[in-house]
Amino acid sequence: MTAKPAGAEVAHANLNRKFGMWLFLSSELLIFAGLIGAFVLTRRNIFQNGLEWWEPNTFSLALVSVNTFILLASSLMVVLGIEAIRADQQQKLQRYLTLTAILGVMFLSGQAVEYSLLIFEEGHSFADPFGSAFFTLTGIHGLHVFVGVIWCLMTLLVARRGTFSSRNYTTVEIFGLYWHFVDLIWVIIFTVVYLTN
Repeated sequence: MTAKPAGAEVAHANLNRKFGMWLFLSSELLIFAGLIGAFVLTRRNIFQNGLEWWEPNTFSLALVSVNTFILLASSLMVVLGIEAIRADQQQKLQRYLTLTAILGVMFLSGQAVEYSLLIFEEGHSFADPFGSAFFTLTGIHGLHVFVGVIWCLMTLLVARRGTFSSRNYTTVEIFGLYWHFVDLIWVIIFTVVYLTN
């Protein structure tokens, strides 16, 4: 039997890692589908019973729109980072990962501002139907962003050691898959929660 070349084994291992990530994201998609479905059903039941449902005011909509732009910009930074390491530009990769983490923190900060307005000025909590559905859905997404920021910083630490190159960047790609997934889910949440009634 002829032994597989080392390069073929590495490529096979990388494909397995990516496949594993896709499986993980598929399970996460099911979780968010359930949460979004619960939000929509809760809102529908409130309308059917003739009760009032929260509507975002101008400031809230502007804040969340800016926050959405920030998260989409962070996805662009990930794309640029992957392109940079494919061209063996390690410094650029580090710069784009740093920007990704900063934008992620900015998104979470914006979410914290929105939560404080909803809780302290509008009086929402887990005790009311809107608060329960909203804070569960957006809070779990925020947790995913927080995990993504930590993951990004860990990837940045590895990048600073010069580990990644044009022949070894699957780890960055896998992080990118996760980050893009989190951004895509937010676009869906933004549309369902803020733009549809």
